[in-house]
Amino acid sequence: MQQFEQKTALITGASSGIGLATAQALLAQGARRVYITGRDQAKLAAAQAQLGERAIALVADSSDIASLAALHGEIVQRGDRLDFLFANAGIAFYNEFGDTTPATFDRLFDTNVKGVFFTVQTLLPLINDGGAIVLNASIAANLGMPNLSLYNASKAAVRSFARSWASDLKPRRIRVNAVSPGMTRTPILENGLGLDEAKLEGVTQMLGETAPAGRMGETGEIAAAVLFLASPASSYVNGVELVVDGGYSQV
Repeated sequence: MQQFEQKTALITGASSGIGLATAQALLAQGARRVYITGRDQAKLAAAQAQLGERAIALVADSSDIASLAALHGEIVQRGDRLDFLFANAGIAFYNEFGDTTPATFDRLFDTNVKGVFFTVQTLLPLINDGGAIVLNASIAANLGMPNLSLYNASKAAVRSFARSWASDLKPRRIRVNAVSPGMTRTPILENGLGLDEAKLEGVTQMLGETAPAGRMGETGEIAAAVLFLASPASSYVNGVELVVDGGYSQV
């Protein structure tokens, strides 16, 4: 079903993982144009080549206000407005409580919290009334995972933004929801959390024993949930956190 026909979307952090999978799904469902952003030009170029001519890759750093302003300008210059924004860009790494520096704190919160806030605020004038915004949160916000206090708290803030902005944007009929993935096989597991194959195998075994789904999630499954929140099918869904974790945090 081409439910996004003639729609224009923007996805931050879309050179790989959940962001890229969501771009693929939007285009498969008829999106007119999908803007994708990321910090690495080479990775973005590869993603755009994979997505095709209806995708436009723009280098942008969500933690940099000037970069977000430039992103806004690029879209305006192309004469576009947005029907859907997926604030997906984020980072993850371990921090040991008691030995965490202000620089470490700033690095994570500048991307995961400040970046999400100012991405949405900067692009909000370009979002059509009646549009949709989805924020990428995480089940980590509700679980208190050890040595991840910064990441956990940053995602709790993202979930809170969805509640507040759903109320703030009521006059414009823009729905704001959060998707909270569970453990999903993306590059952030290796590049951010430093999980090698042995550790990944351990996580896979743990999920097989504890999660009702019995496995790790796939990026396409998270993308399907994001598209639901962006689509007319969720027209009466607003301010929610949609957990997509195979039941891991629910039982």
